Amino acid sequence: MSAASLRAAVLGHPVAHSRSPQLHRAAYELIGFDCAYERIDVPEAEAGAFVRRLRTEPGWAGVSVTMPLKAAMVPYMDEVTAGVRSVGVLNTVVVSPGAGDGGPRLTGHNTDVAGLVGALRHAGAAPGAHAVVLGAGGTAQAAVAALARLEAARVDVHARSFRADADGEVGVAATAARAGIAVNLQPWEAAAAACAAADIVICTLPPHGADALAGRFAVLGADRTGAVLLDAAYDPWPSAIAAAWQDAGGRIVPGLEMLLYQAVEQVRLFTGKAPADEASVINVMCDAVGLPRR
Repeated sequence: MSAASLRAAVLGHPVAHSRSPQLHRAAYELIGFDCAYERIDVPEAEAGAFVRRLRTEPGWAGVSVTMPLKAAMVPYMDEVTAGVRSVGVLNTVVVSPGAGDGGPRLTGHNTDVAGLVGALRHAGAAPGAHAVVLGAGGTAQAAVAALARLEAARVDVHARSFRADADGEVGVAATAARAGIAVNLQPWEAAAAACAAADIVICTLPPHGADALAGRFAVLGADRTGAVLLDAAYDPWPSAIAAAWQDAGGRIVPGLEMLLYQAVEQVRLFTGKAPADEASVINVMCDAVGLPRR
């Protein structure tokens, strides 16, 4: 099959806001990887049906996966990496030829953890931090794993609810146990005060999900100088919580930073090789979404 017939996409619901196409297309053009990349809206209930498309339609290199599919697609994989087993969710599916007549093989990867670590390190996050995670879904699980890599001293997870699986395990708690870090599951009502005291806050809520929290946080009048907020949502930007954090003197990191670093890993996975000049790839991806060059 010629390279010109390859295709990739970002899947999610909703997904119209995703900037992944700009990032991937810029990288593919630079490195000469002739692959289309699009957005496809896939509700959670249709995850299995879309996996069947990946197995039957020719030309797929892989897909990027966002909310609410990160956990839903795991059971459909032929194989998952240690990163997915550790976090419990995926954000990348690589499609590769299967053996014999078995059809293509689907491998689930998680590049969100690398994306979060890269973005937070670029923002100056240091070991020993008191961290707060807002939300308890798939991105929150990746955030907990990233904070373990960053050697956070304390991690509090604040959510409106903590959904347990069939075995009674809460996803963020199970991820923390596998990553070797303790987490404290906290009520949503205490989130504003927690944000006023933490060194690092990672907001994993969908767009506008923290707008009301932003108002409660602003009323506290906390000085956030030296503290970092990464908001995984990036449309609109700045979000209400990011604007309130910046007004309090803190440093804000847009979700585009996380998206950039995890997309670099996805490009490597979809093309099957590391770019010869990764710095140039990162810079053209930054240009494509309006981020400063590294």
